[in-house]
Amino acid sequence: MMKEIQDKIKRICSMLQIDIPILQGAMAYIANYKLAAAVSEYGGLGILAAGGLKSEQLEYEINELKKCTKKSYAVNIALKSDNVEEIICILKDQKVPIVVTGAGNPEKYISELKGYGAKVIPVVASVALAKRMARYGADAVIAEGSESGGHIGNTNTMCLIPQVVDAVDIPVIAAGGIADGRGAAASFILGACAVQMGTRFLVSSESPAHKNYKELLLRAKDISTVVLNTTQNDQDNIRAVKSLLTGQYLEAEFRGRENPGWMLKDALKKAAKNGDSSQGLFMAGQCAGLIKEEMSVEEILKQVWGDVCKYLEL
Repeated sequence: MMKEIQDKIKRICSMLQIDIPILQGAMAYIANYKLAAAVSEYGGLGILAAGGLKSEQLEYEINELKKCTKKSYAVNIALKSDNVEEIICILKDQKVPIVVTGAGNPEKYISELKGYGAKVIPVVASVALAKRMARYGADAVIAEGSESGGHIGNTNTMCLIPQVVDAVDIPVIAAGGIADGRGAAASFILGACAVQMGTRFLVSSESPAHKNYKELLLRAKDISTVVLNTTQNDQDNIRAVKSLLTGQYLEAEFRGRENPGWMLKDALKKAAKNGDSSQGLFMAGQCAGLIKEEMSVEEILKQVWGDVCKYLEL
């Protein structure tokens, strides 16, 4: 099994031109050029989040990222963004080498992105979507379990990863609830070729998240997050840390108020930028309870990958 794991790791590292099979999650308002550049510079794959950015802001972030590192990087497209078409034009003009897609089905864009030479990696939350992405030419998929922060599906990481691995021939990257070497090592044993961590990098010294956001996660326990149903059909849920806002939202759900989604407008931005404890939505994975201190990106990567190599004797 160790030889198979090593071969998978070599394959994804070669494909993405990285040294360590760890990707940084694309968190809107948090995964800026400084955070992404640091992850790439220290051997992982930094991912710049386009979500929440206007076109001119995205161009600026990409240009600054390229000034900070000459290593491989990616940009994440939130497919629910109003300016998706503009974002794709920018990625083509900038020749962004790796494009990660989330919050939707990117099939109509895959051939266009691959046409200029990009590697395309969709985030999926089900076997069916993973198989569809493989058919449409995706280079890999990020299988994200329901333990993750932000928008989530219904299947947990431990169950999702091996089923996706068995269903597709392209590389599978594990995400959802991974914050240390133990979770990463388990993901490799389940068949993943790499892991993606979001919440762990949110509490890094390079992360621009407001100090209130970081402190909230450092105080988190195993039961500190809650899931909000934002579409009334269990298909677009959001995981976040319990707060005044999540309590109000859940009460509105319980009382059957129609479409309480208005309560979440700009709530993530208020959390990330302002640390607003009353109106902010502090998205985070269930692994928040594992994070005990703020560390630099370099320290996080060295610790997690070092532990993986120890556990799996790589």
